[in-house]
Amino acid sequence: MFPFQQAPGLSFLLPEQYLNLLFAKKGALFLFSRLTGRGTVEFTIERGNGSTFSPQAGGEARSTATIQVVIDGYSAPLTAGNFAKLVRERSDNCIAIDIISYSYMHGACGIILTQDYQVMDGAYDGTKLSCTSQAVLSDQTLDRSIGYSVPLEIMPSGQFEPLYKTTLSVQDGELPVLPLSVYGAVAMAHSEDSEEYSSPNQFFFYLYDKRNAGLGGLSFDEGQFSVFGYATAGREILSQIKTGDIIRSAKLLEGRDRLVLPNEN
Repeated sequence: MFPFQQAPGLSFLLPEQYLNLLFAKKGALFLFSRLTGRGTVEFTIERGNGSTFSPQAGGEARSTATIQVVIDGYSAPLTAGNFAKLVRERSDNCIAIDIISYSYMHGACGIILTQDYQVMDGAYDGTKLSCTSQAVLSDQTLDRSIGYSVPLEIMPSGQFEPLYKTTLSVQDGELPVLPLSVYGAVAMAHSEDSEEYSSPNQFFFYLYDKRNAGLGGLSFDEGQFSVFGYATAGREILSQIKTGDIIRSAKLLEGRDRLVLPNEN
């Protein structure tokens, strides 16, 4: 079990280790970002082959389309916070570190300096998309350069704080507050190294289809991913996205005042 501490702006306690050291930047040690409420991200999607998106009734065909996503820091504060940070991150050189040990009693930690990395302003701008029958997935080119992972984060229904690095057993009746089994659910892909962690930047829109679901209409992957939001506007665009289309821009429209960055703790 994790020792817990009160996280400012949230009604529940976060594991103490997620309020402690993650990476070093210009000699200063930083913490996980977190979102202490909800925010709105707007994606502008551009056709990769120069074609157009089908217009809505009375509209014109366009080569770009917008999708708005509400991200939920109440139920997934670390995942939503990391995502919001990447959307608005400023370019800056950083040094990634690995935490190899931590003593809560003595407050000591061991770190290994690994590699320099750079996250540009609007980290998803220019990101290519790929499609499967069940998801629209962002490219993972930033994964290795970012140098850290975010723990799997799922809040079970009826509970008051998320579980970390733990999946849910839907067969035993465990259900998440933010279900994957919704068309347009937004979740982080798993880390390449361990399914106890999410990728630091690769996310996907889930194209839920009840015809491909299991008992009770739930996705076979329910309770296995860190879901942190839902497409609320432009959902009709999701079915039109094709492999090779591009995120031209991603903007944090709402929630900047609820985004707690590492140097603001």
